[in-house]
Amino acid sequence: MSYIDTKYLNLVSPQLSLFKKKGDNLWNFRCPYCGDSNKNKLKARGFVFRKKNDLFFKCHNCSVGASLGNLIKHVNSKIYDDYILERYRKGVKTNNPEPEFKFNAPIFPKKNIFKNLKSISQLPESHPARRLVGERKIPETRHKDLYLCPAFYRFTNFLIKNKFPSLGGDHPRLLIPFRNECGEIFAYQGRSFGSEEPKYITIKLNAECDKIFGLDKVDKSKHILVVEGPLDSLFLDNCIAVAGSDFSKSLSVQGKLLLNEDLTIIFDNEPRNSEICKQIEKTIKQGRNVVIWPSYIKQKDINDMVLAGHTKEELQQIIKDNTFSFAQAQLKLSEWRKIND
Repeated sequence: MSYIDTKYLNLVSPQLSLFKKKGDNLWNFRCPYCGDSNKNKLKARGFVFRKKNDLFFKCHNCSVGASLGNLIKHVNSKIYDDYILERYRKGVKTNNPEPEFKFNAPIFPKKNIFKNLKSISQLPESHPARRLVGERKIPETRHKDLYLCPAFYRFTNFLIKNKFPSLGGDHPRLLIPFRNECGEIFAYQGRSFGSEEPKYITIKLNAECDKIFGLDKVDKSKHILVVEGPLDSLFLDNCIAVAGSDFSKSLSVQGKLLLNEDLTIIFDNEPRNSEICKQIEKTIKQGRNVVIWPSYIKQKDINDMVLAGHTKEELQQIIKDNTFSFAQAQLKLSEWRKIND
């Protein structure tokens, strides 16, 4: 591949909507031929990729394929003339005049990859999976958003080849889909029903997406609560979960970068956990709102608090009454750390 190709691809990139480099010799943007989706301005299904020594274009919406030169010509004829002239001057030859579109395209998030699985709401009340979800007191209105996966390893390998090299010990799991603002699944988490370890396994279908649960339901115009566990988020209003990610990272919801005042970060209630204490301290220094649980709350997380008898309304009020920032948050953190000392 000639440096001239990448040079002119970058020159024409301002005219390619949502242009982004996705990896070595792979670029993604909205297709300039079909325009991609009229309904969803975030869809980008045009790709430039390397084939031997040349770059080619392929759209996974309209299926148009073209050499890089023809793509540039379609977008900007003046830049195309300069491109051809410079290639001629440098003596660059093309080894693949006709592209063969046989590259492995990135996995796109889909709405229906769970179509062969039953949601918890579709299972009989006597089914062990539905009983477990019921015992955890997960709101019935959210049962339709959770699924039973009878063979987690096999299901995952169908989506990502050889993700699990061995199917030995395959087992059922509760599947929790991560959907973007369009309802498309970009990741999912499998929770074990029994003693299988690890208890939670999160699978990303799109490496570019952060593991944020609840993007399809959150209202970005309202204050947002942020917890760690997806199941915990189901008990609170306008709540997302970071699923084990770093709370201190910038969060973007539906294209909006969330500011400190937009969020309240809710850590697990583990004052003896040094790692959680460090994360809370780091979050406070960033100027974010954090919840410091009062001493009368003994449970570790939101789900355990619900099981202990707290209602959603009570928890929402406790969170509101115990949200702090800056110096007050530091003081409350010091007091919280002393619990059980």
